Amino acid sequence: MSDHVQGRSRSYLVLATQRSGSTLLVESLRATGQAGEPEEFFQYLPSTSLAPQPRQWFEGVTDENVLRLLAPLTPGTPSTETSEQWRRRILDAGRSANGVWGGKLMWNQTPLLIDRADGLTGRSGTDLLSAIGDVVGEDVLFVHVSRQDRVAQAVSMWRAVQTQVWRGHAAPEIDERAEYNADGIAHLYAILEEQEQQWQTWFADAGVTPLEIDYHQLAADTSVEVARVLTALGLDPSLAPPPALERQSNGRSNDWVQRFRDERVAV
Repeated sequence: MSDHVQGRSRSYLVLATQRSGSTLLVESLRATGQAGEPEEFFQYLPSTSLAPQPRQWFEGVTDENVLRLLAPLTPGTPSTETSEQWRRRILDAGRSANGVWGGKLMWNQTPLLIDRADGLTGRSGTDLLSAIGDVVGEDVLFVHVSRQDRVAQAVSMWRAVQTQVWRGHAAPEIDERAEYNADGIAHLYAILEEQEQQWQTWFADAGVTPLEIDYHQLAADTSVEVARVLTALGLDPSLAPPPALERQSNGRSNDWVQRFRDERVAV
């Protein structure tokens, strides 16, 4: 797996943490028409068939000043798919006409991926690397997107869990209802920090050397970073489009970041 960056894979998996720029990357790759139909396939909880809801990011938190800002839980509907059906659907949905498959995986989703993979016949192991291989295939290009400014990342996620808008811009009346809360931001900061550390540990333990994409470079020159991924996949780098999404951050985000830094100087 460690030589995937140099290979010519027909599949790729973007590894990231929430609000790291991964959506900008995969939507830009999708826009090429040649780099799969990448989605966050592994985020859905079998118990609800839904992605984690805002309050599920705050399990164990009892502070009503935080919880009152989050939407109530929706029960959803339990999944009835078998592991084989689940894999077939993901492989079909993530592949473009030229056969390239793309997907995205966050660290908090890895237990869900392993659990689903464990239901497949002929499972090759019990760990994450074997689960990825059994679901997607062994010839996978790993692309790691990271954001060094964890405070800005946590602020972005805090706004998103309140507005429930994860891409593009929230309508002004929705965004205005989002409130600053240092404890909410600190809680998400700790989660994001732990997830990134877990990715780094896994890369070392599994012998994986991903193609590294930095958030700030991606935001500054999206086409260049997308072209790097296309080249690693053996696709034409000139297919890289202009940014497929606008950045969600604004002056309000910047104010919250600075306020949090002022209040929580240890972070």
